[in-house]
Amino acid sequence: MGDKPIWEQIGSSFIQHYYQLFDNVRTQLGAIYIDASCLTWEGQQFQGKAAIVEKLSSLPFQKIQHSITAQDHQPTPDSCIISMVVGQLKADEDPIVGFHQMFLLKNINYAWVCTNDMFRLALYNFG
Repeated sequence: MGDKPIWEQIGSSFIQHYYQLFDNVRTQLGAIYIDASCLTWEGQQFQGKAAIVEKLSSLPFQKIQHSITAQDHQPTPDSCIISMVVGQLKADEDPIVGFHQMFLLKNINYAWVCTNDMFRLALYNFG
């Protein structure tokens, strides 16, 4: 991993950490957000660490497993990192579904936190 740019190393490490927490202990996800963070989950807006953790903790499944297909990371002009993830998830006994998620990461007090998070299932609605 040492030959990758630093923003890719940070972004990849964040993604691995995020989905490990999400799949195993969603209630611990508050550690990666701050009070100014925003989440858009399937079009619903949530702002602040407490509101985000409440939303993610209340999702209606008992177990979930994410599989990352691709991830891309870019540095921003203001020293942040934007990360886009494409993958599949399996919740409880539901069929496997594709998803897209984007994160904006910012270094605050020597720690990388998520200030913006956008999630959508990759469902096709041709009707």
